[in-house]
Amino acid sequence: MAGYADDLSLAHLLADTADSISMGRFRALDLKVESKPDLTPVSDADTAVEQAIRSTLARARPRDGVLGEEFGLTHAAAGPGSRRWVIDPIDGTKNFVRGVPIWGTLIALLEGDIPVAGLVSAPALGRRWWAARGHGAYAGKHQHTATRIQVSGVTRLSDASLSYASLDGWQQIGRLQKIVDLSLASWRSRAYGDFYGYMLLAEGALDAMVEPELSLWDVAALIPIVQEAGGTITDLAGRPPVDKSSVIATNGPLHETVLTALTR
Repeated sequence: MAGYADDLSLAHLLADTADSISMGRFRALDLKVESKPDLTPVSDADTAVEQAIRSTLARARPRDGVLGEEFGLTHAAAGPGSRRWVIDPIDGTKNFVRGVPIWGTLIALLEGDIPVAGLVSAPALGRRWWAARGHGAYAGKHQHTATRIQVSGVTRLSDASLSYASLDGWQQIGRLQKIVDLSLASWRSRAYGDFYGYMLLAEGALDAMVEPELSLWDVAALIPIVQEAGGTITDLAGRPPVDKSSVIATNGPLHETVLTALTR
């Protein structure tokens, strides 16, 4: 995987470290959980994972910047560069603190504003997903047991499996009824939420995943995986997702149908 092989190998190494920390704290009786200013939870595992990843990146990629959910933006230590790593130490913290195993560490590499590589590690599920731009998307327990993945070929909404998240979020932007209508028009709908719906989409198990608003660290790692699996991922205007934007991901053939249903 010329061009990003070293970066993906580093991402797997970072994920190994993250997994060892997070699994050690998952369902721990002494887990410490606090509320951030936006009232979302943060655990001691979130902060420990991000600190460990940042420490490794500072040594291995001093010319790259780092943006993380818990500690913000750190500029490159070795001068300005166009690359930055974007980290969500535990995506699905609410699941994590309640003992639900659907949570993971998200690691992305951006060149400029474009996500060129992404990795999602869900150790409680025993699975990872990763991709680099132009080289396909893969899944497996680790880098050396990989299977290439691709999206489904479903072309009709009435045959499609839809996932969504945060009904209250769709209500806040005035589109709750549109989500309800879209769900009723689909063959099946389930709220898997967080990273997991996007990974099921990339594997062809789902056909569409929609969310009202995500931060950059929530979506950056997902973009190359969905795209390299053959899918399409945009905001509600059909543009590339950015920080604090809606995210619409589909297998491709259904994209215009889903966008139209949410915007008409």
